[in-house]
Amino acid sequence: MPEGQTLDREELMTEGLQKILELVEQKKYFRARDELLHFNAVDTAELLEEVTEQAGIDNTVILFRLLPKDISASVFAELPPDDQIKIITAITVREAEFIVQEMDFDDKIDVLEELPANVVSRILEKTPKSERKLINTYLNYPDNCAGSLMTPDYISLSKDWTVREALEHIKREGMDAETIYTCYVKDAGRKLIGIVSLSTLVVSDDDERIKNLMHTDFVCENVYDDQEDVASDFTKYGFLALPVVDNEFRLVGIITVDDILDVIEEETTEDIERMGGIIDLDDSGKDYLDMSVLQHAKNRLPWLIILMIAYVFTGMIITSFEGTLSQVISLVAYMPMLMGTGGNTGSQAATLIIRGLATEEVEPKDFLRILWKEVRIGFTIGVVLSIINFARICLFDRESPMVALTVCTAMIGIVMFAKIIGSMIPLIVKKVGLDPALIANPAISSVSDAVALSIYFMMAHVFLGVG
Repeated sequence: MPEGQTLDREELMTEGLQKILELVEQKKYFRARDELLHFNAVDTAELLEEVTEQAGIDNTVILFRLLPKDISASVFAELPPDDQIKIITAITVREAEFIVQEMDFDDKIDVLEELPANVVSRILEKTPKSERKLINTYLNYPDNCAGSLMTPDYISLSKDWTVREALEHIKREGMDAETIYTCYVKDAGRKLIGIVSLSTLVVSDDDERIKNLMHTDFVCENVYDDQEDVASDFTKYGFLALPVVDNEFRLVGIITVDDILDVIEEETTEDIERMGGIIDLDDSGKDYLDMSVLQHAKNRLPWLIILMIAYVFTGMIITSFEGTLSQVISLVAYMPMLMGTGGNTGSQAATLIIRGLATEEVEPKDFLRILWKEVRIGFTIGVVLSIINFARICLFDRESPMVALTVCTAMIGIVMFAKIIGSMIPLIVKKVGLDPALIANPAISSVSDAVALSIYFMMAHVFLGVG
């Protein structure tokens, strides 16, 4: 590489992977291991994923076992669940115990949840009784709740301690804590009574009591709160960590922002898939390339079958207006445009409202304001599109002004109605306690198509006197 020229991360990763694969092919595993050590834990895990894809899991296991012990646990935590299971079942129980014990508690729980029960049992046999009890408690929390995300590795203080005592405690316990920037104050019964930041402690007098510095107007989560609600609170307040309490308001753990980022990605992916009419039937959470063709087909088929049946009604509407179409055959040419425009405008409205509900920018109680706004938006868009189409139909298609008027008035009605459907249905679904993303955009499009045809033929009857 020429002097002064640097490679970006992607180029370094590509170059490193090529070297590693060449060395693996030559069975020079120690030199391949040395190449891996040039990267951090996250990048190393990504490279090992590529090794699995291109050279097989056996070579990945060999490289992983050659990593230094202090690095292997961090790398293991970043690997996808499938690779974790293959590695953990290929290595010795002692190696597995070491890796799991070295991981942060929340990462440890995530790994144990994915491993086969017999492997978990073997690992827990060597775990101290107190920690084994704590692990089992965390494993028993329902999926997708705050309890399944939290870690017990936090800094707790007593309200009667001085700042000096608190800082000494942080120095002793801080290395094992998930975060030291926010400390939690508990009473004798383990109930959370306040929080205090490290910055407050650092700038305060050494003899000041914690009870005089702590904030009592804190935000916390219940162990059974949905993870989507927890993610919403992180986004709303911008916290680095949130305390989690049980039903008796006893502090049982904290959730940190790095864990909630995974939840946000997961929830966003789920919403996008649902809005596209994709239903994850086995809730596998696998990446696109890791999922089989058959599973992809199974996930996409349910909505498509439902929509195919829905379009039968659209066909029935067209059949019932055969007489109208036979009298003015040119009307057929504009049906795809009107149906497509209705579906697109309805999907636009639905997407914005679903996002607004997810970010709490709008609520079901705002339906009148939303309805009035979308009606005006639909009218404005419909008028603009109609003016353009009127000129096109008369000048380029050489149709009569009455045909153009039929199409354009239908356009305004269709766009307005599609906006109403797209904005109101998610609000109704949210109100009854379901996920608005379940109302997939394809479903809204199918409803809009049926309504679009009905409005179109009604306008044909009014302006052309047919049907």
